[in-house]
Amino acid sequence: MSRQGGRLIVGITGASGSIYGVRIVEMLQKTDVESHLVLSKWGARTLIHETSYTLEQVQRMATHSYASQDQGAPISSGSFVTSGMVVCPCSVRTLAAIAHGYGDNLIHRAADVVLKERRKLVLVVREAPLSEVHLENMLKLSRMGAVIFPPTPAFYHHPQSIEEIVDQTAMRVLDQFGIHLPSQNRWHGEMSVTGAPSETDLETPKIRR
Repeated sequence: MSRQGGRLIVGITGASGSIYGVRIVEMLQKTDVESHLVLSKWGARTLIHETSYTLEQVQRMATHSYASQDQGAPISSGSFVTSGMVVCPCSVRTLAAIAHGYGDNLIHRAADVVLKERRKLVLVVREAPLSEVHLENMLKLSRMGAVIFPPTPAFYHHPQSIEEIVDQTAMRVLDQFGIHLPSQNRWHGEMSVTGAPSETDLETPKIRR
């Protein structure tokens, strides 16, 4: 990891893909960066539907966690210094609320604070196809300095499981904050000439001569 310390806010909303946010919090446990976690009401509901994690398990992974309606939480104030915030996954409802300054819950308010303080805001928007409304909201926020980061999977590292696909995206999100975790899933400039490894290749130990 190339950057030490600091605080990162992690918001998990009700869009599909809550596992991305969970993995980001898990990865932060390997660093000395404090994680400040907020799950929206529907983020908690989607978590239970899509994963084997409970809300309490995910909250315990974080350094600090807050109720989604706790507008008095430290992260609702600009005087509470952080490195920024990632909303992962970010629903288009949350996208719209942030774009228009509608602080209906703590995720919206914390994102508003990050924008006004000119800190880094990364929105892992999970929706397809995208309407003109979605695109306009993304463009508006991008012009304010937010990073729009759809969870688009990469395949150059030949992922063998859903977990590897999720981890590659989570790692790239953390890169945005200068948190660079070592991983075999990074591109190293070596182009394969044989395609993805077969099941036999994966099961058979390599013998070096």
